[in-house]
Amino acid sequence: MGQKFVSIFTKSLLWLIAITMAVIFAFRYLELPYSNVLLSLFSACKLPTSGTSTFHATGPSPDAEILKNVTMFNQPNSVGEHVFEEVSKTRMSRENVTYPRNGFDLEPGSESNKSIGFYECNNSSIVDSVKRSGNVSATEQVGDSSYNNTMGLILLTNCSRGENFTSKHEDRSGRPYANSPEKAPTYIDFQPYANSPEKAPTCITPPLSSITKVSRNITNAVLSQLDNETISMKEENSSINRVPKENQDSNIPVPEVTSISEMNKLLLQSHASYRSVRPKWSSAVDQELLHARSEIENAPIVKNDPNLYAHIYQNVSMFKRSYELMEETLKVYIYREGAKPILHSPFLTGIYASEGWFMKLMEANKRFVTNDPKKAHLFYLPFSSRKLEEALYVEGSHSHKNLIQYLHDYVDTISAKHPFWNRTGGADHFLVGCHDWAPSETKLHMDKCIRALCNADVKEGFVFGKDVSLPETYVRNALNPTRELGGNSASKRTNLAFFAGSMHGYLRPILLHHWENKDPDMKIFGKLPKSKGNRNYIHYMKSSKYCICAKGYEVNSPRVVEAIFYECVPVIISDNFVPPFLEVLDWESFAVIIMEKDIPNLKSILLSIPEKKYLRLQMRIKKVQHHFLWHNNPIKYDIFHMILHSIWYNRVFSAISIDT
Repeated sequence: MGQKFVSIFTKSLLWLIAITMAVIFAFRYLELPYSNVLLSLFSACKLPTSGTSTFHATGPSPDAEILKNVTMFNQPNSVGEHVFEEVSKTRMSRENVTYPRNGFDLEPGSESNKSIGFYECNNSSIVDSVKRSGNVSATEQVGDSSYNNTMGLILLTNCSRGENFTSKHEDRSGRPYANSPEKAPTYIDFQPYANSPEKAPTCITPPLSSITKVSRNITNAVLSQLDNETISMKEENSSINRVPKENQDSNIPVPEVTSISEMNKLLLQSHASYRSVRPKWSSAVDQELLHARSEIENAPIVKNDPNLYAHIYQNVSMFKRSYELMEETLKVYIYREGAKPILHSPFLTGIYASEGWFMKLMEANKRFVTNDPKKAHLFYLPFSSRKLEEALYVEGSHSHKNLIQYLHDYVDTISAKHPFWNRTGGADHFLVGCHDWAPSETKLHMDKCIRALCNADVKEGFVFGKDVSLPETYVRNALNPTRELGGNSASKRTNLAFFAGSMHGYLRPILLHHWENKDPDMKIFGKLPKSKGNRNYIHYMKSSKYCICAKGYEVNSPRVVEAIFYECVPVIISDNFVPPFLEVLDWESFAVIIMEKDIPNLKSILLSIPEKKYLRLQMRIKKVQHHFLWHNNPIKYDIFHMILHSIWYNRVFSAISIDT
């Protein structure tokens, strides 16, 4: 009897175990709710991993997009659904994490074939993850279900750092672009042209509530140039919440695509709220700047100034008073430290010539330059971002850490020798850089400086109220920079629109796909055949109504100033590009600004502009032209003075007294 009872009990136990295992495997492979929670109860602190990580929410989303060996899902409407993770049963290995090769190259010597995996964690991590999977909806766990094309792999902390990696694409000189390395945050957020982290995390342990979102509209061409940009995330009350992207210094939220009207609002808000570092000790120049601000804000009304056509300005009265105060008050101290060719060595031709012309004219100026730094309102760091790249970039390295280190050493030198950098943390110092890499090279050690940048990209750290958009000017003749100025009258401009250029970046191929050889009114080409003095290109500029200024690798293009130079109405197609002198000029009054997504409708948009409005735009181009011209001997309101004025204006509105 006893043996029979034991036999029945044994069989029952085996059936119970078999049924239990069947249920577990059913949850596991059929992806029924709470399958991962049950599995986690049977795990022994290690989470399995493989070369592919897949994120599910009770079933794969139809919006899934695959980036190499990482599958990510769009689930903007997943309210009420629980978010789970599925990982393969492959055993864990201690390998460094690398980003899937999708436009990114690792530093030399690092391994490139390792996949993103999940690494060891402590017991509390598993317990917390199980708790977090309770009754919290996907929307509550991730934040607002709406998103602004933001993508990210959420990585928890407790991870050591791995190998370096950098982004790569070529700049307009043909050199590979290498973004400045920094410390990696605890997540990876893919954004165009942002800076890559210096160290990749060696473990990724997302909670069960994590979800990854990918924009549906990102093309492979864009993905090949995606990079790494930091956004803030916080863990609170058993959920991970996204913090909106912000302008780091001014704390003003920045939308994913910022229109020109939104830029104007951001600029006004920044001038009202942004303040630089409080000085460590008092100086008479602080009070002079505060007085200038009061004078500008209460400027007398300007009527019929023959030199200033009011309709092209944001506020002609404030601009005129600010310019007058600059002429009366401003003093600039130029550091003498540093050797050529990187410092004190201007170059005057080519697409990066703006920084060289400004350096030449600033160092030769007698009106604004002072030899007494105690009287200076601004301090100029006279280095060339282009010369820095030529002198120090190592071909094939895909990294410019040595360029950043050079600037760091330069700042250390002047801060050790002079007290003025330390008084404000560099907030009263400025630099002028036109090379594509200037934003990333200067963001680490010169982030408090006023940066005049050709690559003025809202999404690459441009700070409204502090930084300045530098006009990119293609100077062909250093002896006579205004040679061939002007163009045909409006009645003799027979082409509706013109563009020609190399296929840099993702946008120009899209432009040519829609318009090259498609319409006789639309003169849209790739690179034109060479001609003496580039006469073919100039001829089209002079004989077209609208000149298309499409971004290349970066948001800026010399065509914007070229169009003004040849009296052709510029059509700017470059999302998030901050136009030059935005503090002063009303760009919508003399230019056409089109969203990148509207390229298929380009002709209809241009044809919808009435002839009367076009004539007004073209007339205003002539009125604004004098603000964009270089002269060997600067004249009032020319481009040299306008660049200096924008720097002065932002300093006036960001200055703060020690007594404030």
